[in-house]
Amino acid sequence: MNESVIYLVPALGIVGLIVMAIKSAWVSKQDAGDKNMQELAGYIADGAMAFLKAEWKVLSIFVVFAAALLAYSGTIHEVHGKAIHSSWVISVAFIIGAVFSATAGYIGMKVATKANVRTTQAARTSLKQALKVSFTGGTVMGLGVAGLAVFGLGGLFIVFLKMFHVVDVDSDQMKTAIEVLTGFSLGAESIALFARVGGGIYTKAADVGADLVGKVEAGIPEDDVRNPATIADNVGDNVGDVAGMGADLFGSYVATILATMVLGQEIVIEKVNGIYVLIIKHKTFFCKIIKIIKKCEFIDYLALIVRLIHTFATQKNKVKQPTT
Repeated sequence: MNESVIYLVPALGIVGLIVMAIKSAWVSKQDAGDKNMQELAGYIADGAMAFLKAEWKVLSIFVVFAAALLAYSGTIHEVHGKAIHSSWVISVAFIIGAVFSATAGYIGMKVATKANVRTTQAARTSLKQALKVSFTGGTVMGLGVAGLAVFGLGGLFIVFLKMFHVVDVDSDQMKTAIEVLTGFSLGAESIALFARVGGGIYTKAADVGADLVGKVEAGIPEDDVRNPATIADNVGDNVGDVAGMGADLFGSYVATILATMVLGQEIVIEKVNGIYVLIIKHKTFFCKIIKIIKKCEFIDYLALIVRLIHTFATQKNKVKQPTT
C-alpha cells in the first residue's frame, strides 16, 4: 500500500477549495449595481439565510438521533452467526458527512445570491461579462461540492486506515474501514434529502403564492417589482434550486465514489483497491480545475453563439409591413 500517494487525495480537495475561494472573492468584487438593486438582493440573501438556519435547527435534531442509533448499531459485531464489520465510529463519519453536505449547500446559496445581482449589472454593459460572472458563480458551487467531497472522503479514509490498522485490501480491517466510511455518505445523503425536499416545497409554495397574489389579485405581471411576494419567490429559488441542489450533488458525488470503492474491495485483482479508485477519480478532479482556470475562450465562444442566436431570432420575428 503506497503510503505517500494516498495523501494526494485530500490534498487535491484542498487545492479545489482554494481555487473556489479565489473565484468566490472575484465574484464578490464585481459591481453589484445601484442602491435599489443591492437592497433587493440583500432581502433575498437574508431570506435565504433565515430559511437555512430554520432548516438546520430541525435537521440537527435528526442528525443527533440518527448518529446515536448508528453508534449503537456499530457495537453489534454478529447477527445470526454472521460477522458484522462495523464500529461506533460510523456515527462520527455520519455527523461529518451531514456537516459537509450542509456546507456544500451553503456555499452554493451564498455565491448565488451574490452572483445574481452582479450578473444583472454586468449584463447592462456586456454579454460576455455577464456570462463570465454567472459562469464563475456556478464554478464556485461546483468546486465547493467536489472539493469538500474529495477532502472529506479521502481524509476520513486515511484516518480509518490508521485507526483500524489496515494491512491488506482483502482483510477484515479493510472491510471495517469501508463500512465505517459509508456513514459519511449516509450523512451527506440524509441532509441532501431534507434540503432538496424541504427547499423544493418552499420554492413551489412561494412561486404559486407570488403568482396568485400578483396575477390574480393585483393583476400585475409575474416577477413584477411591485409584488413583494417576488422576494419570497427568489428566496425559494435559492434555497431549493441552489442550496438543495448543492447538498444533493455532494451526496451523489460521495455515494458514487464510495460504491466504486466497495466494489474495488470486494473484487480484488492484483491489489487494485479503493485507494487507487480514489486516486484515479480525483486526478480527473484536478484536471477539471485546470480547465476551469482556462475557461476564458469558452466564454468568448458562448457569448458569440448567444449573440448569433439572438440576432437570428430578431430577424425572424420581424414582420414586413403589408403593401397597399
